[in-house]
Amino acid sequence: MKRTLILIAVATLSAAGPPTVREAQKFIEDAEARLLPLSVEGQRADWVKSTYITDDTEALAAKSDERLINATVDLAKKSTRFDSLKLPDDVARKIKLLKLSLTLATPADPKESEELTRIAASMEGTYGKGKYCPPGASAGKNECLDLEDLTRLMANNRNPGELLDAWRGWHAIARPIRPEFVRYVALANKGARELGFADDGAMWRAKYDMPPDDFAKELDRLWEQVRPLYLSLHAYIRTKLREQYGPGVVPADGPIPAHLLGNMWAQTWDNIYPLAAPKDADPGFDLSEILKSRKTDYKQMVHYGEHFFTSLGFAPLPETFWERSQFVKPRDREVVCHASAWDIDFAEDVRLKMCIDITAEDFLTIHHELGHNFYQRAYDKQPFLFRDSANDGFHEAVGDTMALSVTPAYLVKIGLLDKAPDASKDIGLLLRKALEKVAFLPFGLVIDQWRWKVFSGEIPPERYNQAWWELRRKYQGVAPPVERGEADFDPGAKYHVASNTPYMRYFLADILQFQFHRALARIAGCHEPLHRCSIYGNKEAGRRFNEMLEMGLSRPWPEALAKLTGESKMDATAIRDYYAPLQAWLDQQNKGKPVGW
Repeated sequence: MKRTLILIAVATLSAAGPPTVREAQKFIEDAEARLLPLSVEGQRADWVKSTYITDDTEALAAKSDERLINATVDLAKKSTRFDSLKLPDDVARKIKLLKLSLTLATPADPKESEELTRIAASMEGTYGKGKYCPPGASAGKNECLDLEDLTRLMANNRNPGELLDAWRGWHAIARPIRPEFVRYVALANKGARELGFADDGAMWRAKYDMPPDDFAKELDRLWEQVRPLYLSLHAYIRTKLREQYGPGVVPADGPIPAHLLGNMWAQTWDNIYPLAAPKDADPGFDLSEILKSRKTDYKQMVHYGEHFFTSLGFAPLPETFWERSQFVKPRDREVVCHASAWDIDFAEDVRLKMCIDITAEDFLTIHHELGHNFYQRAYDKQPFLFRDSANDGFHEAVGDTMALSVTPAYLVKIGLLDKAPDASKDIGLLLRKALEKVAFLPFGLVIDQWRWKVFSGEIPPERYNQAWWELRRKYQGVAPPVERGEADFDPGAKYHVASNTPYMRYFLADILQFQFHRALARIAGCHEPLHRCSIYGNKEAGRRFNEMLEMGLSRPWPEALAKLTGESKMDATAIRDYYAPLQAWLDQQNKGKPVGW
């Protein structure tokens, strides 16, 4: 309490007279000291809310989040006093980051502030508790299906009717979120405008060390670099699905029905690889089956991921990681199973939250999530406001960069495979990975394109669902499998919409991971085709990677990018380099067939 009173006193005293550089320095030092404990408190409350979903934990997390958001908003507004000063670079950057640190700015009115944080917690809770109960099912008899059950069904089932039931059943859980979302947009916009932004979407776009309009142009440039590869992949998969399900289900030249792509949101397509696999492309192994046959448990799965990072020279994870993480879904309570990495105290208390299945998919997901944890540890010596990634796409890209090194040669080195398949199997391996990575790119654009238009008012509530599917058709070439109306709220069936989590980071990560991989492969001295390179065990690659990670958010992201790659612009040509053999093969397969929709 004494510390809080001192901070208030400092803020009050400094408001008198013209501002000085020293006052700005003192202000931001005190701001960091105030925000760190509030952030830790918020992380702890959110962890409990996500791993023990009840009305009480939601209420406690909402109140904790409200305290942090209100403090950040208060400090951001007070920091405008120093806008006219020429400040040292680090102080100016911290003040800028303070203003941009929120994804949700609460309005000044206390009632509206409380309402907004309560709505945010409620929307995520509704999503986390979502279940599809088929006709005649009894929730009490555990006959209803949660998202984990439905995810497995979408991945493995090839009955279009059952896939449609699962798709429709899950998307129905978002309908109750819709009225809350409308109110959330109004309140979030009000809070953003009080900070000087046109709307909440404009606040999100301002976080990339460039004007918001320039950032939008960057996204267009990057998408155009990779669009030809996506069009080739889409055309090939549409043909294969048409062969599987018939012309009555899949059109020859139109968008693909969303329920047939092996994923609840059609965001990745790798689960339908067996339907699309090239002839004689079987690599001769199934990582999921290898893991299961060796009776690999959830903790061993995580140890494989940790060992990748330690092979590069990173220190092992702390004991608290193993004691406090959630690796399996508890039997006695509701939890959010969506995989995520946590930095509870912004120092050593890093954690993983997953409901791990012993599958190749979760093997890669663990590498991805641990990438967050090792990044968090790399920048933990930075001042508090710099303890984050160079931009949010960097954070997502780090773990995926490691996953690109999970090659057959890597699996041989760690003893999961006796012999790597020869180069004749590369097209199959590349196609499977493209169905995960390349297929995702337009989906990565759509989520925030939709939200930005919602926040700006270009998409009003009465067009939420219609505009959602218009964007998905435009970018993805995907259509709903049944008629949808405005009583539906299909965007809310995606976790990141329900949880107020910006999504453009995932598109950027999909670009950056290949750029990072290309640079690291060169550092490691790999002269093979890019898709065959693994940096596992290369300490020099690990050292160079860590140099970038340690920078955190202390410098603009182009400088961090250049630290590793020597390039100051994001460049999607690395994706084209990686998939060059596949592009040539796809174009051959698509000859004489329609491309596009």
